[in-house]
Amino acid sequence: MHNQRLRPFDLIVYGATGFTGRLVVEYLHNSYGVGGPVKWAIAGRSARKLAALRDELGIAADLPLRVVDATDAEALDDLVTQTRVVITTVGPYQLHGQTLINACALGGTDYVDLCGEPGWMAKMIPMLQGPAQNSGARIVFSCGFDSIPFDLGVLFLQHHALQKFGKPLTRVHGRVKVMKGGFSGGTAASLLATLAQVRKDPMLAHALVDPFALTPGFRGPAQPDDETAAWDSLAESWTAPFVMAPINTKNVHRTHALLGHPWGTGFLYSERMLTGKGSEGENRARKLARQHRLQNLMLGFGPTRALIKRFVLPKPGDGPSLEERELGHYELQFIGRTEDDKVLSATVTGDRDPGYGSTCKLISETALCLAQQIGPDQTPGGVWTPGAAMGMTLVERLQARAGLTFEV
Repeated sequence: MHNQRLRPFDLIVYGATGFTGRLVVEYLHNSYGVGGPVKWAIAGRSARKLAALRDELGIAADLPLRVVDATDAEALDDLVTQTRVVITTVGPYQLHGQTLINACALGGTDYVDLCGEPGWMAKMIPMLQGPAQNSGARIVFSCGFDSIPFDLGVLFLQHHALQKFGKPLTRVHGRVKVMKGGFSGGTAASLLATLAQVRKDPMLAHALVDPFALTPGFRGPAQPDDETAAWDSLAESWTAPFVMAPINTKNVHRTHALLGHPWGTGFLYSERMLTGKGSEGENRARKLARQHRLQNLMLGFGPTRALIKRFVLPKPGDGPSLEERELGHYELQFIGRTEDDKVLSATVTGDRDPGYGSTCKLISETALCLAQQIGPDQTPGGVWTPGAAMGMTLVERLQARAGLTFEV
């Protein structure tokens, strides 16, 4: 076990000069300053770019800079022993993340990322669990819009169901009511990297469609088919497939497994977009479902992928303007039912665009929650989800600091 208390930094932001990394740096500076209660530093490949970023954001020159390359194992080993937590925004993680995550797992350093790459995560969980347990490192994937609002939304709803009914909801529907804001270039690059890996290793395709890909040793019941247009009687609305459901549902099931299945081993979770009532809602749902099928087909087709890469998806490092981020927001609804048909619902909202404005706050506050509020007695070393590692403590922190609301 490594003593994190003696380390000079609470937090190091790795990949600080990328689009999302920069927003994380800006958020930390605006919220916590330099030389205040949070001791933090920024790291990346280029000293020049790091210094330029610090100057552009008007941050005092005493914010420490650390120059290190994603492939330099020795330098990364040294970097992670200087901090309690590493935030990394350098994706696709399956291409650039291995050396850093290994260093954290072996060095007893807590780790948070924005990973939405289930194939890579499924490979990492069994590989890192032993070393992280031994060193005391808490490895936490998916600390952005995928999958915190969904992971914690389900957890929050179940928490209140247990309080109110004395029993869990055996089925929960996560529904996207409003989502205003764009995709990041990093998300796009991760998607393309995943597809490239699937071509090399067809077993990965199975991990992408399996809701229990991240719960090694546990298989729950067949889950709802969320690939078509469908009427939802709990939400009383038509619904369509939601593009991020394949990663979010896996994280929800992993949280549940890590907690010891308090909602029952037969728990069902469905995640979709609301499209409205009546024939208008139905038409919209069917149209979106057709688009979803077409996208899935196109992404599997080589020449189309090249065109998407060139013209459609933002490049890594690109993203929406400040105005778009500020005007973005989202509202999610979670509705569940107990085995004796009692129904409870909750709403989760975010005050910025999901991909950037909200994500930079989510990952920053998750890292600080881990560093400052969750001791090793509560959450020992291992590979975690935000929900299982930090639970309602994180819900309260995000409400207080990150512009989220959770309401029953």
